[in-house]
Amino acid sequence: MNEHGMFARVREEGLLAAGRRVVVLLSGGRDSTCLLDLAVRVAGADAVSALHVNYGLRGASSDADERACRELCARLGVALEVRRPTPRARGNLQAWAREVRYREASELARAQSADVAAGHTATDQVETILYRLASSPSRRALLGMRPREGWLVRPLLTFTREDTTAYCQVRGLAWREDASNAAPAYVRNRIRSGLLAALSEVHPGAPGNVLALGEVLRDEADVLDELVAQVLGGDRVISLDRLRELPAALRRLVVQRLADEAAGGFAPGAGRRADDLAALSDRGTAMLDIGCGLRAIVEYGRVRIERLGASRAGPAPAPEPIVLAIPGQVAFGSLKVRCEVGAPARRPGVLDRATLGSQQLLVRTWREGDRMAPLGLGGATKSLQDLFTARRVPRLERAGVPVVECADGQIAWVAGVATSERFKVTAATREAIRLTWS
Repeated sequence: MNEHGMFARVREEGLLAAGRRVVVLLSGGRDSTCLLDLAVRVAGADAVSALHVNYGLRGASSDADERACRELCARLGVALEVRRPTPRARGNLQAWAREVRYREASELARAQSADVAAGHTATDQVETILYRLASSPSRRALLGMRPREGWLVRPLLTFTREDTTAYCQVRGLAWREDASNAAPAYVRNRIRSGLLAALSEVHPGAPGNVLALGEVLRDEADVLDELVAQVLGGDRVISLDRLRELPAALRRLVVQRLADEAAGGFAPGAGRRADDLAALSDRGTAMLDIGCGLRAIVEYGRVRIERLGASRAGPAPAPEPIVLAIPGQVAFGSLKVRCEVGAPARRPGVLDRATLGSQQLLVRTWREGDRMAPLGLGGATKSLQDLFTARRVPRLERAGVPVVECADGQIAWVAGVATSERFKVTAATREAIRLTWS
């Protein structure tokens, strides 16, 4: 594809846009050089900045890369940020370099309210899919990279390395060649020089077929993700009975989603423990370590996944007590508690306004020794601890449940648990309040 066609497609796809701020990851190679020039042409030089990380791993060559990046940015009128981290003495250098690059880029992006653009191409996409296929027994291995993942965009993902080379040549842009890209010590290089070449001998369209498969599977993954979202309904827990009745494939996807959310990222292989998790007892509390530093917990028949050590850390700090006006609304921890005035109705959360004795209520967390007289017991009291147990509220969630008391300190309502007999609506009620939480 010629440079005019590349420019037109990048502008049309919208990952880069006029005036939208973007930080370009600039190594000095042909792909990132092509990307920076396209970003300036589409977004404007004032909206573009660049980040170059000089790892110092190749001595004078690393410094020459940095100089080339400075010269390119000066030519294009782009601000350049350079970072020089201290290399690790051991471990996976490529993984470390990638971690540093994206950490520094995300900090710049947050400060500038910008996206981060990486120069990954269709050629990189093929190599990525093949590498993940060999190293990770997961459906995600075949999905490859997406054009946008949060703040990260990949405007060159539909172009090959040959396209970026031709673009730079036509535009008169010099680039740096990294000799380590040919070193057989790195897996990616062996895939590029060995596996891809062998596949192309089997069928000349092999790279294109890999890309086409990845695109189809990404579209199908969107459908599956929506199905998982419908099963969970926005929750981070699921009943054990519901998990058991799901088809095996959907059960794996649901457990994988819960694990990913608990990990704050991808938790490889967690979904493969779905059947083991479904086999746990629903009596009392059962736990299963599922790898990636995660533990599945079944309590009162509900399944949740959390990081190891989270249970030992105890519940989150209880929200501070807060006054709730009648009518009114308050924030209580991560929840909202609302009080509305309306006609009498006999249902949970609806109270006789006259019996409350004031124009405001207090929303607080439960305390040891709390008791109330719930509806249906003829005025007999029960401890909140017993009520929580009867309603199967997990121990770690109890501190966040809103408890509403009236002016004399009597508990009138416990969200999702009980309404007080003392304040119930009767035939004599003239005005009622309704308490809700979300």
